[in-house]
Amino acid sequence: MMAAGKEVTVVMIEDDEGHARLIEKNIRRAGVHNPIVPFTDGMTALDFILGKDRSGDVSADRYLLILLDLNLPDMSGIDILEKVKSNTHTKRLPVIILTTDDEREIQRCYDLGANVYITKPVDYDSFANAIRQLGLFFSVMQIP
Repeated sequence: MMAAGKEVTVVMIEDDEGHARLIEKNIRRAGVHNPIVPFTDGMTALDFILGKDRSGDVSADRYLLILLDLNLPDMSGIDILEKVKSNTHTKRLPVIILTTDDEREIQRCYDLGANVYITKPVDYDSFANAIRQLGLFFSVMQIP
């Protein structure tokens, strides 16, 4: 995941500021010092991930880890997941879904290609565990 010295950027799409702060704290506590780019709505996040033209070209050489809240003010996180996973340039990017517990929603996310699912409120253990599950834990840690 650190291919050719490229650093992984964490893209956090979460409209609740309290949750966003908690998630960031958990990421840092898990020993991940990578840059975090926060978004509070789906549109702006998609502009960043897929580009304004939605071609995905902008992410062709990027290593992104997407933390996605399903309940956003302007669109469903499931729409974002669908767009990310159906784009050639971004379909391999790991996506961690953050949301309240809903079995149908969870299944739908996995069907669409989500990697890990964390229920909110996010607790530190499940978060660190999710990062480990993705096999990113050691690769995104900057080992001193």
